[in-house]
Amino acid sequence: MLLVVGVYIIAGNLLNGVNGASRRLAEGSVPGAYQTLVQRWGNLCPALSPALLAAQLYQESGWNPRVVSHADARGIAQFIPSTWATHGIDGDGDGDRDIWDPKDAIPSAASYDCELAKYVKDVPGDTTNNMLAAYNAGAYRVIKAGGVPAITETQNYVERIRTLEKSFAAPTTRVAPSQQAAGAIHFAQSKLGTPYLWGGNGTPEQGGRFDCSGLTKAAYESVGITLPRVANDQYNAGPHPGRDELLPGDLVFFSTDPYNSRAIDHVGIYVGGGYMIDAPRTGAVIRFDPIDTAKYFGATRVTADGAKALPTGV
Repeated sequence: MLLVVGVYIIAGNLLNGVNGASRRLAEGSVPGAYQTLVQRWGNLCPALSPALLAAQLYQESGWNPRVVSHADARGIAQFIPSTWATHGIDGDGDGDRDIWDPKDAIPSAASYDCELAKYVKDVPGDTTNNMLAAYNAGAYRVIKAGGVPAITETQNYVERIRTLEKSFAAPTTRVAPSQQAAGAIHFAQSKLGTPYLWGGNGTPEQGGRFDCSGLTKAAYESVGITLPRVANDQYNAGPHPGRDELLPGDLVFFSTDPYNSRAIDHVGIYVGGGYMIDAPRTGAVIRFDPIDTAKYFGATRVTADGAKALPTGV
């Protein structure tokens, strides 16, 4: 219980507001193969940012360059072939425009965003929101509505991307503490000593056992926040505090690849003092472990909005 109380004591000392938009990406938030492209092309126009472009690509494809949607949208940027025919560009200058090649598709997504931003620049409201609405519903509808149109799908799309943007941006100020952290820690504490189970979700059929991401998912589910099942998807459920800014309740992640959040293979819940509660491996029990290992990747301060914005099936 001292840990739980400590969450509120520390939180009260760090209320400096949530980070604003950043022109830099959070370290490791974008797969290394695409980071330079997203950083460069995300600065193509004022309405866009690298974090916003990253959030849009993650929402569209989950960084899968070969995915095809039910509407025949293709590749990492999910262009429909007819839209690609008019808006695809030769991003890498090799003489062709390949919808499947991220070196063309990512620049094309940025170029298309900025083109839409020009179309809606005189529309009242936030230009970036109007740009995203135009991407989803078309510029004509945004112009006619005088802003983000009253279309549920479009409004949700804009809200999701703007929320996910925070999980890809390098924080410019201290990240606001999570209000649900204490409850999540309390849940994890109650499971100390429970044997590990690969794929475990803590169900009665599994003897109440968990694996690493099953434990963190259940901990936050106990306070009303639904996280994805897999650790590398949980990483995008909120902004990323630095190592010296960690608070109890933050999720801490581990990977053999320090430049790629999609390679994350372990997660725990931070409890302070350089320690986490985690379900480490087969043959072990849920326990306290130090976070400062060679595999330490980074942390996420889970938010309800951040978790809700995550795309399904990424």
